[in-house]
Amino acid sequence: MNYFRPVVVALFWGGLACQAQPANQNDAMDQLKLQLRQMQENFERVQREQREQIDALTKKLDELTRSPAPPATPAGPADSAGQKKLEDQLAAELGAPGKAPPPAAIPPPGWTPAQPIPVMRAGSAYMNISFDTLMDAGFSTASDPAARLELGDHDPAKNGFSLRNAEIALDGAVDPYLKGFANIVLKLDKNNNTDIELEESYLMTTELPANLQLKAGQFFAAFGRNNAQHPHTWAFVDAPIILLRAFGPDGLRSVAAQLSWLAPTPFFTEATLGILDGQGGTAYSFRNPGSPDALGASRFHGRATLDSHLEGPQDLVYVPRMASSFDLNDTQVLVAGLSGAFGPNETGPHSRTEVYGADLYWKWKSPHADEGFPFVSLQTEALYERFGANADPTAPGGGLPAGNLRDYGFYSQVLWGFHPHWVTGLRGEFATGNSASYDPLDPDRGERYRFSPVLTWYPSEFSKVRLQYNYDHGQYFGVDHSVWMQVEFLLGAHGAHKF
Repeated sequence: MNYFRPVVVALFWGGLACQAQPANQNDAMDQLKLQLRQMQENFERVQREQREQIDALTKKLDELTRSPAPPATPAGPADSAGQKKLEDQLAAELGAPGKAPPPAAIPPPGWTPAQPIPVMRAGSAYMNISFDTLMDAGFSTASDPAARLELGDHDPAKNGFSLRNAEIALDGAVDPYLKGFANIVLKLDKNNNTDIELEESYLMTTELPANLQLKAGQFFAAFGRNNAQHPHTWAFVDAPIILLRAFGPDGLRSVAAQLSWLAPTPFFTEATLGILDGQGGTAYSFRNPGSPDALGASRFHGRATLDSHLEGPQDLVYVPRMASSFDLNDTQVLVAGLSGAFGPNETGPHSRTEVYGADLYWKWKSPHADEGFPFVSLQTEALYERFGANADPTAPGGGLPAGNLRDYGFYSQVLWGFHPHWVTGLRGEFATGNSASYDPLDPDRGERYRFSPVLTWYPSEFSKVRLQYNYDHGQYFGVDHSVWMQVEFLLGAHGAHKF
């Protein structure tokens, strides 16, 4: 290696000096001392050069780490070429004479919170672990915010303090062909009792041909932008109303398989098809048994539900999605997507549910951005749902006839990163549906809208403090005002999420 060269040269000349055996022993000692001092100075100089190179590369990596990630999309041909060029450049810098030695020769630094925790390692396999907690505090004019205002499993549950998401996440490479991810979520209910759930656990291929990728396990369906995001990546304290109405308090997720294809287009285009088991409460508008009424009968949208079983492909839930990303210029990106979800529901043997969605995302980032700031982003999603409800003569109040429950709505949000670590924003939402053949006590019925200004401070990438105000108006509860503060902390390095 390069830094051994002065050592070898000095030893060579030192050997010649010893062989010469000068007549004056004092001169020989002085000569050896001079050679030793020169060797030490050369060695220290090489060490300084290596440290300078390491510090420079570390600074570059830190700057990239602090900058917000661009949309997490599979790399196209241009991206792959750019990445290869960057890797070659770094390899050349690391291997050039007088530069830092290869990474294997550098003693590993001590662990920092920005690094994954390698739990196990065997060849190319590894596993990272992290722990993330969201805590809420605030007050609403509604005595029980979880009854009609905050319907999500990760929304604030009550006035005062609540802890609705403490997530243990694990991810890593299984082998050269598969990656794995899992997260276990703990949350406290209104009585501070702990609920625990296996939210996601899936594997994903890395080496399929023809730009294909297969995903299998339990995971959030690839519907729109917000459904697949974990709560700690949300830009607001609570989930959008229209998504809760269509997919329930915890989003659309199930044991499933999903195939994705990256189309060979000049811009990013991905087509995805998910096939979900679609049974249980997390498949809210599909084969969901609902909740027991006062007499113990399971009901959903006021109707008694069946205890059906999977009998064929017609009983599965199918979730197709198409998304494309366009670089408008060096500072702007646009992402557009279309989604659908189709499958049976539990109110009758032939009852079906259809959900259609469209989403749009735009972001501008200053060409002179400091740590990714300033920036402006716009995001909107619109959904339409048709729930084919079967007749139920046993429903309270004289029974309910068969009919299609139709719901539609949208949310739009704008975020402005006006200063490093500071983001403010505003979200507006609207949801409504037809008024025929439904249970008026159902919190998912009736017209509703909400406006939410928010301010978020990120002390670092491992913590945030958020303040949000909600103005809520509902057809069946009138007007309510809420103020929520949310605090997050993260231990370890969390796996990547869609941006």
